[in-house]
Amino acid sequence: MEESISAIRSTFGIAERDIRTYSPLTLAFLGDGVFEIVIRSIVVAGRNVSPSRLHNASAHIVKAESQRKITEAIEPLLSDDEADILRRGRNAKSYTHSKNASVSDYRMATGFEALLGYLYLLGKDERILFLIKQGLELTGLFKDHTGEFEEINHA
Repeated sequence: MEESISAIRSTFGIAERDIRTYSPLTLAFLGDGVFEIVIRSIVVAGRNVSPSRLHNASAHIVKAESQRKITEAIEPLLSDDEADILRRGRNAKSYTHSKNASVSDYRMATGFEALLGYLYLLGKDERILFLIKQGLELTGLFKDHTGEFEEINHA
């Protein structure tokens, strides 16, 4: 991913922009995709199962409730700047929300996604992966280091 943002900017002629000019909801929009690709990559790795089983395994992790749990688990690991971005994302005034999530879960998930979008734009891929891995392990959403998720094993 680190080279991804540079390659994307270069390929499509996108100028770098001051990251402070992005709204928290824009960062969350980007971070949602970052989280999705990381989780899908983990779930797909080494498996030849049906797409529905893959979807069920990843949907279990990317839902707002799971993102809230991950966020609460990693909060003590965040720098002051990261915690500020998380707070700004969590407090952003969104006029939509998930019908399958509580407002508090949705807001916390938005903060988490804003943090991931922020880190992605900074090219801090190792930090993104570290925080996601820690969150998955600390919450028990990640079964072990092989990337096995409970949903795959029981689907």
